[in-house]
Amino acid sequence: MGNLQLGVNVDHIATLRQARYATTPDSKNAEPDPVVAASLCERAGASGITAHLRADRRHMQDRDLERLRANLMTKLNLEMGNTPEIIDFALRLQPDEVCLVPENRAEITTEGGLDLVRHERELAPTMKRLHAAGIRISLFIDPEPEQIDVAVRLATDMVELHTGALANAYTEKIEQQELERLQGAAIRASSFGLQVNAGHGINYRNISLIHRIPNLVELNVGHSIVARAIWVGLESAVSEMLTLMQNYRG
Repeated sequence: MGNLQLGVNVDHIATLRQARYATTPDSKNAEPDPVVAASLCERAGASGITAHLRADRRHMQDRDLERLRANLMTKLNLEMGNTPEIIDFALRLQPDEVCLVPENRAEITTEGGLDLVRHERELAPTMKRLHAAGIRISLFIDPEPEQIDVAVRLATDMVELHTGALANAYTEKIEQQELERLQGAAIRASSFGLQVNAGHGINYRNISLIHRIPNLVELNVGHSIVARAIWVGLESAVSEMLTLMQNYRG
């Protein structure tokens, strides 16, 4: 299968900036800059950059995404909720890819997959608009057969399997059941011709489990890379993750 690709999520570079410059993100003193972070990730071998523009703008700002769009050498994957304002923004921005995710204001990070079974009717027109603009679409879903079946009906290009439950189970040494759910979902999605990506909670320890999920093309990793970068620098943190992703058998 060749090596897995890595999309690096730079949201939490912006989180650090907002901790100090929430009211003045465009200040000359505002740091760190997620666009500089993105270029370092690319230099270290990332195949793309992921960023989530949340309705409450808690980390990424519109201007960050506009600058990423203008400056990236690889590709921009915009994570977004299915809300009119953000859809309009995505159509203006023209990212290479969009990943539709559930969004709840109270959560710290996305807590589960998008429930396609429940939201198929609202998602269909959004996906038509994004596809008409030439944007590839991924749906962030829990690894369940019924979610994949709706993803196929919605004519998505990709699914991103939510690996958060696996990450949590790994720390409790009870990961077999979650691993089997992900393996089954990856096989099912792939059988329908969907590109299969994975993300959420992946770190330098549990990445060994990801190697046991078949048919994966790309991983999206953010928090653990940004956290590691505090100790070793961003380029080294990305390089270390890529090393751990090598020799994926698929």
